[in-house]
Parts: sequence; C-alpha cells; structure tokens
Amino acid sequence: MLVAGEGCDAVAQEAAAVAGVDNVLVADDAAYGHFLAENMTNLVGACQAAGSYTHIVGPSSNVVKNFIPRLSAILDVAPVTDVLEVKSEDTFVRPMYAGNAIATVKSNDAVKVVTIRPTSFEKAAGEGGSADVSAAPTAEDAGLSGWINDDLTKSDRPELAAASVVVAGGRGLKNGENFAMLDELADKLGAAVGASRAAVDAGFVPNDYQIGQTGKVVAPDLYIAVGISGAIQHLAGMKDSKTIVAINKDPEAPIHQVADYGLAADLFSAVPELTSKV
Repeated sequence: MLVAGEGCDAVAQEAAAVAGVDNVLVADDAAYGHFLAENMTNLVGACQAAGSYTHIVGPSSNVVKNFIPRLSAILDVAPVTDVLEVKSEDTFVRPMYAGNAIATVKSNDAVKVVTIRPTSFEKAAGEGGSADVSAAPTAEDAGLSGWINDDLTKSDRPELAAASVVVAGGRGLKNGENFAMLDELADKLGAAVGASRAAVDAGFVPNDYQIGQTGKVVAPDLYIAVGISGAIQHLAGMKDSKTIVAINKDPEAPIHQVADYGLAADLFSAVPELTSKV
C-alpha cells in the first residue's frame, strides 16, 4: 500500500493496521500533498519500477482518476476502471455505456492498472494487520504544475459519498429554492443531500451535489429519491444503495422499478408530511 503526502506518518500507521496489508510505502513529501497528476505518476511509476508489481490498484476517486490515465499511457497498458467485482487476478466486472451494460473483461497486460468502485466492496477490518512501514522510492517533482488553492464547499452534513443516508432531488423540484424541503428532511435524518444531473444542469444546486455516472457514486443504507425520474446515468450512481425510496408522481417513472418503496404522489405534499413524521 502506498501512502503519500506531507506529514502522512499517522496515516501510514493506520494503514499498517489494516488486515491483509503486508507492506506500507510512505512518500512523505510536500510534492505529493495535493496529488498533482504529474508528481503522482512519477511516484507510482518509481514504486512500480522498484517493486515490479503485477497490479496497481486504486479507488475510483477524483484523485486517482486524475493520474491513472497518464500512468497507464506511460506503462503502455489499458486501465480497467470502476471495477464492481474481481473474478480472478486478470478478470474483472465493470460497468460500460453509462451503466447500461455490465461487462466481464480480461486484461492481458503484464501490469494490471485497476480502479475499484469502493461502494461495491465491504471494508477490510481496521485492525489485525502488522505491515512493515518503509520509505517509498524517491521520485522527482515533475515541475509541470503547482497547487494554488482549494475552493471547497463546506457543510455540517455528512460527506455525500460516505453518508449512510442520502436525500436526493431531481428536476421535479422545479427550482433551487424548493431544495430547502430536502434540507429540512436531511437535517432530521442526519443525511447528506444530493441531486440528479438534470437538477444540477438546471442550476438548482452546485455540481458537487451530483450523483450518477458523471457525478458521485453512493451506496448508503437509505437513499430517498425525490422528483427524480431515474435515468440510467443516475441509477449507475446509486443503484447499490441498501434501501431505495422513491417519491415521484409518475407511477411509470423508471426510478420506481429499482425502488424498494415507491410513492406515486406529489412531492410538494409528500415531503413536508414525511418530514413532519420523522
């Protein structure tokens, strides 16, 4: 396991305690503090050259998606992305065509570069491991880009991708002001608030609310879809939720086909009533 970033020693010790991890490589340098693609590519490439690993695996996160294509091009391999299931050391299951198809693919490359969709796998035990911790091979700062600042949205609610309960709204809410209804319900449930791409494109909420094939992938214990029709691109981002509740006045809306509980009702009366009873 590779742990990178300035002052990451504490993270390395936590990683060493994870069951199944045999060795942790620590790259404690400011050059990796903001995971710039060029520097991370050089770092992982140096680790690969030193260790001759057969597999390079990372989560399907924005950080990894930023440098995996560059790394794969340098290694001259085809990456296998968004893996949902591992069949064997060279065979994987992944979505294609915005989730319209689930494909089983085999990689014949000597080095398999793979990104894993975290929501499709159970977490490893956070204790029981006794991995060795050592310094990662040195890699030069590429000097091709630099971090200036982060412009992050701050919220007291849980982070969307990690929340156990998510309340999401779609174009059926008609405008951004009506998302206040979902905020009230989410506050009572201790939930994160998300949205479909249609709602984001309409300007109802910021882009970081977006759930779906081109947004965030979530798999909470409870997912409440309000005014969301259920386009395949949206379903690709939330279909692994443990329990799905849909509120949409159209009983033929695709979201009702995947929902565990569907309510064909006017959301403007159903959501306030639900909120009052929580």
